Amino acid sequence: MEDCIFCKIINKEIPSNIVYEDDEILAFRDIHPVAPIHVLVIPKKHITSLVELEKEDEAIIGKIYGAINKIATQEGILEKGFRVIVNCGEDGGQEVKHLHFHLLGGKKMGPKIA
Repeated sequence: MEDCIFCKIINKEIPSNIVYEDDEILAFRDIHPVAPIHVLVIPKKHITSLVELEKEDEAIIGKIYGAINKIATQEGILEKGFRVIVNCGEDGGQEVKHLHFHLLGGKKMGPKIA
């Protein structure tokens, strides 16, 4: 998508603080963190949201969770714990129409979502 901010980050048109990258996944620090560690993990393929997943896209979800574990290890939060959030659609709080996973950690998470 031409106007998708995450696609522009993937294409290096917009700078970001990248913490992980492979052929299919990019992860970078959120510019408005809600936790000491707040990383966005995205597929490089533009997928609008979870509800837009095609059958051939399902494997990327498992790969993203594998990348999340690698990032949690590198950020030092694997042992103490972390939270992963996927917002879906307007009522779910999705602001960027590109599938993304929020990895939150570095503090004790309460019962609230973030």
